[in-house]
Amino acid sequence: MDVLGFNATILVLVVLVVLVLAAGIKTVSQGFNYTIERFGRYTRTLKPGLNLIVPFVDRIGAKMNMMEQVLDVPTQEIITKDNATVSVDGVTFYQVLDAARAAYEVQGLENALLNLTMTNVRTVMGSMDLDQLLSHRDEINDRLLRVVDSAAASWGIKITRIEIKDIVPPADLISSMGRQMKAEREKRAQILEAEGLRQSAILRAEGEKQAQILQAEGRREAAFRDAEARERAAEAEAKATELVSRAIAAGDVQAINYFVAQGYTKAIEALASAPNQKVLMMPVEAGALLGSIGGIAEIAREAFGGETAASRNQPRRSPSVPRTGDGT
Repeated sequence: MDVLGFNATILVLVVLVVLVLAAGIKTVSQGFNYTIERFGRYTRTLKPGLNLIVPFVDRIGAKMNMMEQVLDVPTQEIITKDNATVSVDGVTFYQVLDAARAAYEVQGLENALLNLTMTNVRTVMGSMDLDQLLSHRDEINDRLLRVVDSAAASWGIKITRIEIKDIVPPADLISSMGRQMKAEREKRAQILEAEGLRQSAILRAEGEKQAQILQAEGRREAAFRDAEARERAAEAEAKATELVSRAIAAGDVQAINYFVAQGYTKAIEALASAPNQKVLMMPVEAGALLGSIGGIAEIAREAFGGETAASRNQPRRSPSVPRTGDGT
């Protein structure tokens, strides 16, 4: 009987030890922190892993999620600075940094964060015009993040991001904005078209100006070349005349014959190419032209006082004169 009583006592002690150990050993999951209260007062925070507490004296107060969490902000009506009513909703991302402060500094953490966010959304967006509201969403998010994060810092909460999801103006306002956008686009199209016509006219005028400049330079170059050609021709004529004059002074009869024949040929060419010349009677045979040249040569010989042997042996003939159409 004593043995049975001893065994029962040992069994009871073992059960008590197991219960005490079970009450004193606490396992905390990753991403969570537990607050420990002793007689209702916060004493410390348990980190993830295996932890020991005083059984039947300490107890777990709050189990705080330390991971980043998302809080959905419901749709609410906001009146902008220019008295336009819009519907706005969004999301808030937050993280608990201090489990004790988040558990004991505020009651109803999510509800507090939700009301804080909605109040500041109305404050920030209500101070802006509708156009700013629709085109400066990043600026709205930044302002909301700074304000809400500053207010929640005393609760041990870090607001990581606030995003406005939808901004919905009234239907009639959307229609007016559509007409305004269409008018603005038509205005831009007309401006671009006018700018294109202006640029085209400028380029066309520049092209005409450049063409006129090139034409003027071409005329100037052509005139310079013509003047140079006339100068060269005059120099050649003067040189030829000088050579012929020297030949005449030296008594060269062949040079005199060539010079006189060339002048006679040019005179015949001028008469034939005259615009008012209809009929021109001239020697048909080439001997007549040669005879004329020979007669002129005889006159030149007499002028220089020299006679060849052939001229002394042959009777002197008068120079042949071309006959015109009237027989003179």
